[in-house]
Amino acid sequence: MKSNKIMLVEDNPDDEALTVRALRKNKIVNEVVVVHDGVEALDYLFGEGLHAGRNVSEVPQVILLDLKLPKLDGLGVLRRLRADDRTKLLPVVILTSSDEEQDRIASYKLGANSYVRKPVDFGQFVEAAKQLGLYWLVLNEPPLRSL
Repeated sequence: MKSNKIMLVEDNPDDEALTVRALRKNKIVNEVVVVHDGVEALDYLFGEGLHAGRNVSEVPQVILLDLKLPKLDGLGVLRRLRADDRTKLLPVVILTSSDEEQDRIASYKLGANSYVRKPVDFGQFVEAAKQLGLYWLVLNEPPLRSL
């Protein structure tokens, strides 16, 4: 069952605060679940580790995934998500500061739905958050059920 939650996978506290602030500034009131590394992201989604016992049938509407994460990087998280039938269709937006072509290519090859480079300017970041919210939370129509 899809929820209206946004999952933010971000290890940098400043980028986390900036992202949440930009979403709120655009009146995106969806609950934002924040996890700080790739292992915690998978634990949350699969109900393991610190998140054991969580109702795993409730999945985020969209995952905003940084690439450079401790313990397990964003590409490793994406690889695991796409390999599991429970999560292979979850919308995943890579939200990163990387402008490396090989990161974009690897992200799309592993099944990312979108690749967004974090703008340095807060005004631009707010606009990017607005567009992300509008598309992924309002316009996008995901499948009603998993495979």
